[in-house]
Amino acid sequence: MSKAKIVITLEEKTLEKIDRLIGLHVFPNRSRAIHEAVEEKLERLEKNRLAAECAKLDPSFERALAEEGLSEDLAAWPG
Repeated sequence: MSKAKIVITLEEKTLEKIDRLIGLHVFPNRSRAIHEAVEEKLERLEKNRLAAECAKLDPSFERALAEEGLSEDLAAWPG
């Protein structure tokens, strides 16, 4: 996967926390720490988006739809 170099601005306090984690060998360097933090945040946002979409579903309609498909499958089952 290709990578791009960027410049970001962080508060000193945040940078100190990152550097502390690097000192504890949680991350090998600042780039890796920030990369993993961004990836984790993006995954969390995506999960929240999917959860919000699922919340829009009507459980009784989804159940009826699943049962309809199940009954069709059972009718075609050799027996």
